[in-house]
Amino acid sequence: MTGGIRHFTDLKVWQKAHCLFLAVFKDIEGFPDSRSATVLAEQLMRSTGSVSANIAEGFNRTRRKFLNSLDIALGEANETENWLYKARDAGFMAPEAAKQRLLAVIEIEKMLTQA
Repeated sequence: MTGGIRHFTDLKVWQKAHCLFLAVFKDIEGFPDSRSATVLAEQLMRSTGSVSANIAEGFNRTRRKFLNSLDIALGEANETENWLYKARDAGFMAPEAAKQRLLAVIEIEKMLTQA
């Protein structure tokens, strides 16, 4: 790792992914109490949490393993984007909140493709 990066929490992409997870975590508290909303919320939480988890998992490993973890994180970010569209379009998430979360996950995807 380079310069002042000593821990995965020093990585800007991890920080952004972690903030996205916390925001989504709060967002789903406002989802309706229904089976479909619960299923969607669970999928959204799993994929969102997996983005930062995979970045952390690959940190301090070989370059090849780290890049593989970043690739997996990118797939999870893509999945998160998919679930965000579903949450928005199903009316479970306020349009402005969904817009902000989508902007964040797309930024994370861009960061991961430049790694």
